Amino acid sequence: MASVTSLSDSVHQRLAAALSAALPQAGSADPLLRRSDRADFQANGILALAKKEKANPRELATQVVSRVESGEVIKDVEVSGPGFLNITITDRAITETLAARYADDTGRLGVPQAQQPGTTVIDYAQPNVAKEMHVGHLRSAVIGDSVMRLLEFTGENVVRRHHIGDWGTQFGMLIQYLEEHPHELDHKAEEVSGEEAMSNLDRLYKAARKLFDADEEFKNRARRRVVDLQAGDPQTLAMWQKFVDESKIYFFSVFEKLDMEIRDEDIVGESGYNDMLAETCRLLEESGVAVRSEGALCVFFDDIKGPDGNPVPLIVQKSDGGYGYAATDLSAIRDRVFAIKANTLLYVVDARQSLHFKMVFETARRAGWLNDDVEAVQLAFGTVLGKDGKPFKTREGETVRLVDLLDEAIDRASAVVREKAQDLSEEEIAERGTQVGVGAVKYADLSTSANRDYKFDLDQMVSLNGDTSVYLQYAYARIRSILRKAGASRPAAHPELELHEAERALGLHADAFAATVAEAAAEYAPHKLAAYLYQLASLYTTFYDKCPVLKAETQEQIENRLFLCDVTARTLHRGMALLGIRTPERL
Repeated sequence: MASVTSLSDSVHQRLAAALSAALPQAGSADPLLRRSDRADFQANGILALAKKEKANPRELATQVVSRVESGEVIKDVEVSGPGFLNITITDRAITETLAARYADDTGRLGVPQAQQPGTTVIDYAQPNVAKEMHVGHLRSAVIGDSVMRLLEFTGENVVRRHHIGDWGTQFGMLIQYLEEHPHELDHKAEEVSGEEAMSNLDRLYKAARKLFDADEEFKNRARRRVVDLQAGDPQTLAMWQKFVDESKIYFFSVFEKLDMEIRDEDIVGESGYNDMLAETCRLLEESGVAVRSEGALCVFFDDIKGPDGNPVPLIVQKSDGGYGYAATDLSAIRDRVFAIKANTLLYVVDARQSLHFKMVFETARRAGWLNDDVEAVQLAFGTVLGKDGKPFKTREGETVRLVDLLDEAIDRASAVVREKAQDLSEEEIAERGTQVGVGAVKYADLSTSANRDYKFDLDQMVSLNGDTSVYLQYAYARIRSILRKAGASRPAAHPELELHEAERALGLHADAFAATVAEAAAEYAPHKLAAYLYQLASLYTTFYDKCPVLKAETQEQIENRLFLCDVTARTLHRGMALLGIRTPERL
């Protein structure tokens, strides 16, 4: 199925042609088209053009209007103010364009795919081995998953990477403890729940920590174990692998609860780059990008200084020969650029790590690993706050476990579904409650611009009123209910019909889905898609209030309104899927 030309593109082409005809010397000029309250679209480009050509803007606007080809698409163009153009398009064009989108049997609604896609490596959802996932892991997972879906939908080749924390000195302590207490990670049954795996790890971690802090001899044995691990001692690596495997049972259970697909082959943790670290350091030192300072291998920057005014370096290798995060991150860049051949490296990481990534990216540029053909971007996200506006904590001041938070959202959502449910079984209420609860958490996150902090307020998130996923899910379920009740009447486009003002507004907005997806993908901005979908549901509510569907005056009007309902439902369904949120057929 070919992509569908949007209404704004059709208008843009016609205006650009009229501009070129009125001012041939200006070449191809941009009419600067946007949606408007005063008409369907407004073009503002004439003001800048008239200034450049030293012409009178209103006169130039009048000349352009006389050359606009009206008829099929453009119904009316009028000059307004100092030289704006207000454009109204025909009802026929709205219906026909939507009909072309509706006819797309791939389910893409006529959204085009990139002609020359690049390759993006997206690094998101990075939990730590042997540690509980908490609310801070939520945003990286949810934002990364949606950006990945948007990029794949627009045709980009996407390589997912989950850079889990699976290496480092703390493993010496854990492995040594397991060596001395070999049954600590044994399982009681064949099937192990994520909860059981985590409680095993948590218990072992606390016991090992206690011993490490209290027993000097154990501490020394644990430190020697780190050396064995880094040297690749087979027995030590086998025990390390037990921690990774146990943690994966837990990770997969949490990601399943989040309704996210995390594939084992995409999990390439810190350990995945071990074999590259020495070479990364050698390349940086030989090229002069990094220098030895007090025994450590450092990269210095003119513009990065500490509170004392002294330069703060990026430490690639410590003076004791150990490697820090920088060595791993720089090795990952080499792997992603030279082995995976990525054009874009995208990191969905907490804003508090911005300075680290700024230094890492600049180092990679100096080394020639990043250049004009490869860009690295940190999609930095803000903090999850409690209702009090402070970082989200439990009453005891502990970090909130991600599983507890999701369970509570599902409980609240199930109560809302039960209250509204007319003919749902208990099993269906539980299933819908999960989809609504998890959707509510994701949408609250995705409807805020990633770089801003957001307040975690479950009462607001599962509310049927306002900008929530529940509002969008109910809009979708309501449309599916109307389509089921339509009996013999089928959705069908009737371009000959005049449209009510609420039908036109809904139709124009539904057509803007393709442009919104393109913008949200290009800017890594799922919140733009969320805002679009909320507006779509709001315009549908107005349409539903003002335009009877099954009781419309004629059979053609019933069919055309069912068609508008179905286009809206398909757009909501596809758009919510790009946010990683389910749209139940009945609620």
